[in-house]
Amino acid sequence: MSRELLYLADAVAHEKDVDREVIFQALEASLVSASKKKYGQDWHIAVDVDRKTGDYVTRRLWEVVADESVGFEADQQIRLSDARQARPDVELGTYVEEVLPAVEFGRIAAQTAKQVIVQKVRDAERDRIVSDFALRKGDIISGLVKRLEKGNAIVDMGRAEAILPKEEMMPREAIRPGDRVRAHLQDVRRVQRGPQLFLSRTSPELLIKLFAQEVPEIGNGMIEIMGAARDPGLRAKLAVRSNEPRVDPVGACVGLRGNRVQTVVNELKGERIDIVIWAADPASYVINALSPAEVSSIVVDENAHSMDVVVGPEHLSQAIGRGGQNVRLATQLTGWTINILTEEEAQTKRNEEESTSLHHFIQELGVDEDLAGLLVSEGFTSIEEVAYVPVAEMMEIEGLDENLVGELRRRARDVLLNKAIAQEEQVALSEPAEDLLSLKDMDKGLAHLLASKGVVTSEDLAELATSELCEMVGVDAERAKALILEARAPWFV
Repeated sequence: MSRELLYLADAVAHEKDVDREVIFQALEASLVSASKKKYGQDWHIAVDVDRKTGDYVTRRLWEVVADESVGFEADQQIRLSDARQARPDVELGTYVEEVLPAVEFGRIAAQTAKQVIVQKVRDAERDRIVSDFALRKGDIISGLVKRLEKGNAIVDMGRAEAILPKEEMMPREAIRPGDRVRAHLQDVRRVQRGPQLFLSRTSPELLIKLFAQEVPEIGNGMIEIMGAARDPGLRAKLAVRSNEPRVDPVGACVGLRGNRVQTVVNELKGERIDIVIWAADPASYVINALSPAEVSSIVVDENAHSMDVVVGPEHLSQAIGRGGQNVRLATQLTGWTINILTEEEAQTKRNEEESTSLHHFIQELGVDEDLAGLLVSEGFTSIEEVAYVPVAEMMEIEGLDENLVGELRRRARDVLLNKAIAQEEQVALSEPAEDLLSLKDMDKGLAHLLASKGVVTSEDLAELATSELCEMVGVDAERAKALILEARAPWFV
């Protein structure tokens, strides 16, 4: 029987192209299963098969636990005092073992071994697929559509299957069994059943990889793709830059008579592609991204990470695009929030902002309307700017002298100081109550933050909804729910 085990291990390992050790582990697992059927399912049994001779030894194991251990299981554990009667040197956490008569590797054991081996081989094959394709994650791969399941395409990759989910297919793209598809290998992950390779034909990465294949200058580093945005099947934008001054990045991507870009368009079923120049200056980048629309002016708000882009009435529909497509893709490409305005809308917004600034300067700095208007006309929009813009720059403004500049800066800093003091006093006055501090999931920092917003007691907290608490202090929904439920506990007593 020992020799039969060795022959079995060698034959299966060769036939299935798996490691011989995997087969021995499966044999040991099947012998353990057969032994438990004979001696007891609750027993802790181990079987060791000698890799050279095929002989195997069956052992029963007991874990050594403390005498006072709670939940003692006699079938799998032994108390330390009992174990030391047989082995004085035994320690907690080790095992005491007893050799059992080995079961015969008969029909039942062989059947169990077959089932375990099949599963082990299947697992080994799936692990090998994951390890092999993990190196290709992010690449374009192609295969034949084998079948459709609930709208998802199962793609035959040769020795593996991939799934192209319905939501990752391009709109109105008819994929049928037998079709060859090219897609972006978006993910490779270990799952118990089904395909482990996940494809996409809608990701911007597919567009980037297709151009990298078609344009040699991208492969050798002369041209660099800086970003991409897609409305799959309809329109896309690709930002490029040249690392070689003599190379036109847009022309290289378009190709002679448009052959390069047309190849990509055909692969993406007619998706229209705008190739734009990337720029380090955000405003210039946004202007390029909105092409072919022409921009009249642009206002950058660094704090809000947004831009107001002004276009003429003849370019308004082009800048926005059908259903907001052009501005949406430009926003995705650049990472900036883009607001498209007409010249009239921009002027109205500018007037409102100037009126607000004018009012603040009059009220908070105590100046007359003419001086406040002068500050607004010179681009000042906040008290902070008046307080901290260098004196030399303010002295360049016609109508301001050294004394007036000094007085304006002093008043502005007094206003900011008074606001800071008032804020600190408000925080100091808002001390959280003891019942709020005593909540299990509460910490001092959060309690003081809640108190500064008017939530002083646990009763105040109990009155809040989960969404309100999340928005108020920025905690996640799970913690907010736990805090509110704890605060509401007295309601149910």
